Amino acid sequence: MTEQHLSFHWFLPTYGDSRGLMAGGHGSFMSGDRPATLRYLNQLTAAAEDNGFAGVLTPTGAWCEDAWLTTAMLVQTSETLKFLVAFRPGLTSPTLAAQMAATFQRHSGGRLLLNVVTGGEQREQEAYGDFLDKSQRYARTGEFLHIVRSLWESSAPFSFDGEYLQVKEAVLGARPDPVPPVFFGGSSGPAGPIAAKYADTYLTWGEPVDAVAKKLDWIRGLAALENRTVDFGLRIHVISRDTAAEAWAEADKLLSGIAPGEIERVQANLAKSDSEGQRRMARLHNGRTDSLEIAPNLWAGVGLVRGGAGTALVGSHAEVAERLLEYAAIGIDHFVLSGYPHLEEAYWFGEGVLPILERKGVWRHPSRPVAVPSVAPFTAAASS
Repeated sequence: MTEQHLSFHWFLPTYGDSRGLMAGGHGSFMSGDRPATLRYLNQLTAAAEDNGFAGVLTPTGAWCEDAWLTTAMLVQTSETLKFLVAFRPGLTSPTLAAQMAATFQRHSGGRLLLNVVTGGEQREQEAYGDFLDKSQRYARTGEFLHIVRSLWESSAPFSFDGEYLQVKEAVLGARPDPVPPVFFGGSSGPAGPIAAKYADTYLTWGEPVDAVAKKLDWIRGLAALENRTVDFGLRIHVISRDTAAEAWAEADKLLSGIAPGEIERVQANLAKSDSEGQRRMARLHNGRTDSLEIAPNLWAGVGLVRGGAGTALVGSHAEVAERLLEYAAIGIDHFVLSGYPHLEEAYWFGEGVLPILERKGVWRHPSRPVAVPSVAPFTAAASS
């Protein structure tokens, strides 16, 4: 049996950061009282790198800074950290995207990961000039990834005449080496076949273990039909402290900091979403605040005011480590984590949970230098 080594990634809030929960996201504007300046984002990347996170996810959407431009700046001040760049295939030429990825790989020394976001909010897609419906967007994503992967895999000119995308004699001057891994998520029916055929890692939001296991089995079955295997990743928040009481006190503090009426306002807005993943998040809490621990140490409070990933693992460092191992047992290899505020939480998790997982032999620091054997101190010879 192959020994499992887990990869942990952190999150770059390019819309701002805060000590409290920020309302919005997933098609709605959001911002924090700690601005996402380049200086602050550099602090975050340094914290992630120092604490042993393999990479950082940079979101895409109208409410945040552009992921490609931001990470291109941050890669210059980091050393080993990888950048999981989220982007929407319908807004960029596939040939240009393949070229951008190849350029990023060369200039970063192979530190690019790609998070393909088909786009779940119709009104936001239309704001960018994209008027396809949801099923059409997934079909276009399949064509997009087919073109991009074909350009990455061969130096021969490539032509494609699809229903949504066409290229003629497309070729890259230099292909990426290595080819950047593709992360892809989606809970609706049309998402599964695309993930099975083109994704390296299928990414899903945090739900109880049994629910996540069913999604993974769904993708495994579809991937088997393509004679492929797919890795799996979990996108979730964390509140990890020395004791469980301290962690739950922090969760209560985040909940109490939500302004009156915010939950109702945000939930009314998110209810308009045609994202199946967003609907699954909403069903975990149903807009209520009295029953938010939906599984041991799994808290749905984040999703009351934040679109997208809406759950957090809350507990002592040992408890959080155990819950992560339960997800790992069903096949999760990548964990994309975040917390409030992101700078401080990176250290709580990095110094509290990761050492436990290292002692269990399932994680190791991706850039920690090999210890140099100690030598006897130099002693000058006595004068003759």
